[in-house]
Amino acid sequence: MKRRDAGIDQGRRAFLINGALVVGFAMVPGAGRAFADTEVDTLGTQVLAPDLPGSLRTNPFLDAWIRIDEQNVITVYTGKVELGTGVKTALLQVAAERLEVEPHLIVFMTADTALTPNEGYTAGSHTMFDSGTALFNAAAQVRQLLLESAARQWRTPVEQLGTQDAVIQCPDGKSMTYAQALAGVELHRYASAQSPIMAPERFTRIGQSLPRIDIPAKVSGGASYVQDMRLPGMLHARVIRPPRRGCQLEGIDQAAIENMPGHVTLVRNGSYLAVVAEDEWQAIKAMRSGYELARWSQGDPLPDAANIHQLLTQLPAKRYPIRNTVASSPGPADSSAHSWKATLTKQYLMHGSIGPSCSVAWFNEGTLTVWTHTQGVYPLRAGIAELLGLPLEKVRCVHVEGSGCYGHNGADDAAADAALIAMAVPGKPVRVQWMREQEHLWEPYSSAMRVELDVTADAAGHLGRWNTELWTTPHNERIVNAGRLLPAWLLAQPVAPAPSIPIAQPEGDGDRNVIPLYDVANSRINMTFVTQMPFRTSAMRSLGAHVNVFGIESAMDELAAQAGIDPVEFRLRNISDPRARSVIEQVAKAFGWPARAGGPGSGIGFAFARYKNIMGYCAIAVQVHVQRQTGEVVIDRVVTAVDVGQVVSPDGLRNQVEGGIIQSASWTLYEQVDYDPAGVRSYDWSGYPILRFPALPLDVEVHVLDQPGQPFLGAAEIVQGPMAAALGNALSNATGKRLLSLPLARSGWHRSL
Repeated sequence: MKRRDAGIDQGRRAFLINGALVVGFAMVPGAGRAFADTEVDTLGTQVLAPDLPGSLRTNPFLDAWIRIDEQNVITVYTGKVELGTGVKTALLQVAAERLEVEPHLIVFMTADTALTPNEGYTAGSHTMFDSGTALFNAAAQVRQLLLESAARQWRTPVEQLGTQDAVIQCPDGKSMTYAQALAGVELHRYASAQSPIMAPERFTRIGQSLPRIDIPAKVSGGASYVQDMRLPGMLHARVIRPPRRGCQLEGIDQAAIENMPGHVTLVRNGSYLAVVAEDEWQAIKAMRSGYELARWSQGDPLPDAANIHQLLTQLPAKRYPIRNTVASSPGPADSSAHSWKATLTKQYLMHGSIGPSCSVAWFNEGTLTVWTHTQGVYPLRAGIAELLGLPLEKVRCVHVEGSGCYGHNGADDAAADAALIAMAVPGKPVRVQWMREQEHLWEPYSSAMRVELDVTADAAGHLGRWNTELWTTPHNERIVNAGRLLPAWLLAQPVAPAPSIPIAQPEGDGDRNVIPLYDVANSRINMTFVTQMPFRTSAMRSLGAHVNVFGIESAMDELAAQAGIDPVEFRLRNISDPRARSVIEQVAKAFGWPARAGGPGSGIGFAFARYKNIMGYCAIAVQVHVQRQTGEVVIDRVVTAVDVGQVVSPDGLRNQVEGGIIQSASWTLYEQVDYDPAGVRSYDWSGYPILRFPALPLDVEVHVLDQPGQPFLGAAEIVQGPMAAALGNALSNATGKRLLSLPLARSGWHRSL
C-alpha cells in the first residue's frame, strides 16, 4: 500500500510486569464497595464529580493520576490500556505537555488494579476523550499547585515563575525541584472544574509525532505481549472445551491423562476441563488426549446460516424506540418525490486476533494476580472475584498488551481460565494459551444484523421521511458479573450471565450511528434487541455503526441518483454541521470529485459519518475496479479527511485511520463466520478469509483537519462505517447493481452481471 501523508529517551520508563514491591492506594474513600442509586458513565464507572472533565468525573483525586517522589521522579497513571493504537504514547504526550517536562522524565503506568484509576474499559474511542482530557487537566493543575507552593516559599508572585524539566525557576536565579515544591502541597484532593489555560500555539509536545514507546520491543523481538511472559517456576496449561455451547461432560479417563509422560494434572470442575504441565508441549499433548477421551452430551442446536436474518425477526426480543420525530409544520406536497426502501444484512464476524488469547495467573499467599490483555482490568477483577468467591482486595489484574484485540475477544475468558487453574495449583504461576481453533470457536462474535430502511426526499433534493427498523443481538456482553465469563457456564455450580441490556444513545449498541447526522425532520427509528441468540455476541470495533452507516450512505446515494444530484452535493444540501461540511468538502477537493473512474468495471463511491454523532468526523472517497468474471475487487485509491478535535499525535492518528480503512475493507468484502446446524466451520484461517496483502488499497491519502484547542474526540473507530459505505457505493457505481448483503465479495453478485 502506497501511503501519502499530507526521539524519546526511554530513561527510567519501565513496564511493570512482576514487581516485587507493589504499593496500592485507594482512589476514592470506600473504594471497592458497591454503590447504589448513583450515576455511572458510559463505560460503567461510578461518577463522583459530574462537573469535572473527562475521567476526572469518576476519579477526581489528583494523586490518582500524578505522583512525585523524593527523587523528583514523576509517575503518571492511566486506567486505559495500550491495544496497539498508540494511546500510551499519546497520553504520555498530553501529561508531559501540561506538566511542562520532557516525556523521558515521566514513568507512565497503565491499567493495574493495584496502582491506577478505574476508568472502566478501553473501548469506543474513549481513551483520548476521557483519559486524555483527565490528564490534560490534572497535569496542569498539579503544575500550578507546585508553582504556588514555590511562590509561597519564596514570597514571589506566581506569575514570575517558570518551569523546565521538573524544576521551578525564579527570575533571581533561585530554583527548586517539583519534589521540593511538593512539600507544601496536598495532591490527595479533588481536581478543580477549571484548569490553567495554555494556548494551543504554545504546545511543543501535543501535535508532534513522537516515536511510539511500545514499538521498539515489538520490532526487535523483545517481550512485548502477555503471550511472551515467562515467570520463574511457571506451569503451562491448556483448556479442553466442549464441542459446542450447551454440552455437558459425561465422562473422561482422568488416569489416562495424568499418567502421560511428565507431570500432568487434570483440572476438572463440572464440565470445565484443563490440563497443567511443567512443559508447554506436554500440556498441548495432554489437551489433545483430553479431546479424544472426553465424552459429551449433545449441545445447543445451531441455525442454518441462510436463514439467520429471518430468524432474528422471530427470536425472543425487546423493541426499543430510538427516535420518533415529526416536523412542527407539514412539508411540501412533493416531499416524497423520491423514495427508497431496502433491507440490508450483516453476517456474524469474529475479531480474528492474530495471537490467540493468553493469560498468566498466580495464586500466592492468599492473593491472586492475573496478567491479562483485557480491555478493562477493574470489571474483570470483579468478575473473577465473584467467580472464585475471593474478596475483591485479594484479586489483582494487571494489563499486559496482547497481540490482537479490536473489541471483546477471548481475553477475559482466558484470564478466567488462568484464574481457575491457578487456584487448583497454588503457589505456582500458570500460563494459559488458547489454541487457534479455540479462539475462533469460543470468542464472542460481532452480531449478525438486519436493517430495513424507508427514506424519501423532495423534488429539490431535501430529505423528507427517514424510517429505520433494525434487528440485532447484543454488542455489549462485557463483564458485569461472573456469568459473563465463559468458564462460569461449565462449572459444577454454573453462574448465569447477567441479562443483556443495550447501551443507551448517543453511544448506542446495535443502533450506534443509526440516526443520520443529516437534517431530517421526520423520522421513526426502532431497534429490536434479540436476547436469546444462537451465538454469543459482544463488542467489536464500531459496534452497529459499521452496517448502520453503510445503510445510511447507501440511501443517500440512491436518493441522490433519483434526484439527479451529485452524491457529494446531495450530502452538503442536507447537512448543516460546519465541521461535517468541512471534511466532506476536503475529500471532494482532494479526490477531484466528481472525477469518473475509467474502464469497464470501475467505480467511485463517497460516504460520511460522525462517529456516534458526538465524536470524530470522517468523510471518504474510494475508487475501485471489479473483475466481473471472478468478482475480485481491487481498491485503487482511498482519500479520507478526519476531524478528531485537537490532534495529539499526527502519525498515530494516520496509523489509526489507515488501519481502520484496511479492517473495514476486510469486513465489508470478505469476512463472515461460516456455520451450519452441524457446527461452526470457521475454526481456522482457511474457514475465515480476511483481506490479504495483495488486496490492500493501492493508494491511501489521509487529510487531517486539526482543531487546536478543541476537545479530543478519539480516532480508532471513526472510519469503519464510512469506509464500508464508500466501498459499497463504489461497487454499486462500478456494477450498476445496489449491493445490500455484507460481505459484498462473497455474495455471488458478479454471477448475475
